[in-house]
Amino acid sequence: MADASDPEEGPAVPPVQQDGAGGGPPEAVEEDPGPDTGKDMAAGRRKEPDEREDDDRGFDELRRVHQLVNNNFYGVVDASGAAFGFGAASSPGLAPGTIEREEVDRALRFYVPPQPCFDEALGKLRQDALVVLTGQDNSGRGTGSLALLRRILGEDVGPRSLSPANALADLAASKDLKPGQGYVILDYVGERRPEAVQAYDIGRLSEELSRKGSFLVITAGDTARRRLALRDHCVSWQTPDPGELFEHCVEQLPDAVLEPETERELRERVSEQRRPADVVAAAVALSRDGAEKALDTLRDRYRERVQEWFRERPSAEDLLPLAALAFLEGIPERTFEKECAALATHVRNWEQSGETPIAEPDASTAAPSAGAVTGQSRARWRERAVGLVTTEHRLGPSPGDGRSERCLVFTSPRIRELVIAELHDLYGYELWYPLRQWLGELALLGDLDTRTEVARGVALLSRYALVEVDESLLTVWSEGLTNQRVTAALTLQFMCDVEHLAPQALSTVVSWVDNRGAGRAVTAAMALTGRLGSLYRLEALKWLWFLACRGERVAVSARHSLVLLLQTAEREPERALLILRFVRTVIVKAPPGSRERSIALRIAVQLLETTRLEGAEPAIAALLRSVPDSARHLASLWADVLHSSNRSRAVSALCRTLVQLRDDPSVTGTVRELGEAMRNAMTPRQWTALRRHLSLVLRHPDYAMPDAGRLVQVLLGSLRGRASADSRCSTASLPSIVPFPSAQGGRSK
Repeated sequence: MADASDPEEGPAVPPVQQDGAGGGPPEAVEEDPGPDTGKDMAAGRRKEPDEREDDDRGFDELRRVHQLVNNNFYGVVDASGAAFGFGAASSPGLAPGTIEREEVDRALRFYVPPQPCFDEALGKLRQDALVVLTGQDNSGRGTGSLALLRRILGEDVGPRSLSPANALADLAASKDLKPGQGYVILDYVGERRPEAVQAYDIGRLSEELSRKGSFLVITAGDTARRRLALRDHCVSWQTPDPGELFEHCVEQLPDAVLEPETERELRERVSEQRRPADVVAAAVALSRDGAEKALDTLRDRYRERVQEWFRERPSAEDLLPLAALAFLEGIPERTFEKECAALATHVRNWEQSGETPIAEPDASTAAPSAGAVTGQSRARWRERAVGLVTTEHRLGPSPGDGRSERCLVFTSPRIRELVIAELHDLYGYELWYPLRQWLGELALLGDLDTRTEVARGVALLSRYALVEVDESLLTVWSEGLTNQRVTAALTLQFMCDVEHLAPQALSTVVSWVDNRGAGRAVTAAMALTGRLGSLYRLEALKWLWFLACRGERVAVSARHSLVLLLQTAEREPERALLILRFVRTVIVKAPPGSRERSIALRIAVQLLETTRLEGAEPAIAALLRSVPDSARHLASLWADVLHSSNRSRAVSALCRTLVQLRDDPSVTGTVRELGEAMRNAMTPRQWTALRRHLSLVLRHPDYAMPDAGRLVQVLLGSLRGRASADSRCSTASLPSIVPFPSAQGGRSK
């Protein structure tokens, strides 16, 4: 996916003062405390440091989760059917930016236009330059949008994906719409403005697109058809005939020999499919691995196994552990049993209130007795969940100590989702009320591993009950205590593993950013890290910049999030460069001496001095080693920060980076490029002052290393000429510099 911004000019940065009526970040203002009494203000001053400490602890927990996600995703892991958070592959167009031709070719390789909806949409698009494809999720709407634009614009024009949080009014009025361009907005979440206003904006957008010879395809859920503003532009999208699609795929793939009986079963299974992607997967499996593998793809044995288990109408003693495991997979068995007992208590309290029991208990376990202790409950339940649940030993929170514990896990990652789907389809309020109470308790009191699994489970539940999850869980947790807010942020990040939920997660975060309280704003900043910040890169940076301009508590959280975004971008060079360019552009556009410039410089110095996600190595050193063109952007940031009140911290960060690189001869050219770019960005007087400052700092014991001194000489160009006389200054004038600040990871000072 190409970046949405021009690498030379830097990304567009919203000004701090904006009209809140549009789709971008609203006006950044300090919260008005109102007419508080002196006593209340004093209490507020006492409370703020405690809140800041709790927020810091929350970001420490997020960093630990990101470390685990990094290890899981980039390590040797069987990723079939699993989701590891940020870094997971996504379909073309899900992330805003230019969709490369190769991506479109790959998406349309086996495409069969569904009729008559394809021709209807094509006609609307030619007439109005705008069409909205509605229908069920996984019906091929996204691929259909690419096929429509290619049919109209040809293969040479690469479509551009726009953020699903865009306001259509802003699109009509912006300068981003280019002539002869195709645009897509996948899984549009809609707007809350009056229908008449939206209808007017859509009309303006259609006229502007027509005037420029450009086209826009929007995909949305079925609810979009019920919006009067969009009704005239909607086309109900249908899936292609599965048999026709299968034949089309088989014709383009190498032939596979089939027995008549096997072929008959295969085609029967194909005819039952509702997702085009499943039909294509079966055809590819048939060509590559044979008929049995193709049948395995279509049979979905895991679904059949789960449905068969629930058809036996499990008792409460069997049902509750399985329901608990759907939200607590992989935690130590002893912890799981404790939390499972807590769920049983919630259910018992609910039933004692007079409601109907969720399931009939077994006669042997209807009431607790003195013999219950000898009932071998672990063995009994695993026998009842055979084929669904197994045990494995996993390392504890400190893998370095080499100790592992037995954990309960599903036999396949897919079973977890299927269990939650069956629970949602088969059971009502009598189960879900105590289950929600239990989840709320875990979000408040559970340890980090427990809350992380709760977030994964709730993200899976949101696939089937999005509104319920939002109203009953996320909205409550987002303004709760730190544990709850971290759980809410992780849930939104894990929701991004499902493509049609990613825009909903972004919309939820945006709704928390302004005028919803400082607690929700901090939760929004937490959520914008990880997968959400990786997927909606520029959107996340703009909103975090807006939050950085608010009150100090929210601003500190925004800076933490920006640091985390850089730390998690180590294996994504494009995203790392985008972050650097964004901050660089903010500094350039901010008026000298303004509050905005001071905020931007503070962000810049925290990015320059932050460490990697794992270990104490400066993150900037890793970027200079592995990310081409990073030296130019880093040079600009260092030049700006060195000419500010953050000078000492910037010099310390530069020295720590050079010390880290001293044993790597391959970076000599990069360091020379960094020095030349810094010199070009500074006045001769500033450059001379930097040379003097570095020569003094290098006499500090933490930096007095021969190889580090050589690299500093490369940076300053001294290997090609003599240093100035200023560099021979006495150490008596050594400024007060902390070589290794105790606050790691970009903590604010």
